[in-house]
Amino acid sequence: QVQLVESGGGLVQPGESLRLSCVVSGIIFGINDMAWYRQAPGQQRELVASSSGGGGVARYADAVKGRFTISRDYSANTLYLQMDTLRPEGTAVYYCNLRAYYTDRDYWGQGIQVTVSS
Repeated sequence: QVQLVESGGGLVQPGESLRLSCVVSGIIFGINDMAWYRQAPGQQRELVASSSGGGGVARYADAVKGRFTISRDYSANTLYLQMDTLRPEGTAVYYCNLRAYYTDRDYWGQGIQVTVSS
């Protein structure tokens, strides 16, 4: 079955960096649209960054533009989110998402906590 497994979260101070990873198994990796979402306490889940299937075209939420970078390692079936200059408002559970090319079905990782605090 399809599995998305996230890693790389943790506690950092404002201004520091983290890199999240999402390893995909059970489905062809390269052709599917993928994205990172986050959900802060008491807030709705929001889109952070997306990577289109096939070409890997990246798009970002205005709040993270210029600080976050989404990328793929096709040989490792892994999606990354490099987060630089983190801010306290970046504290949230981050989720990896895959939308299957042939079915439009959404798959989600288990979520990983990122806490930005001094």
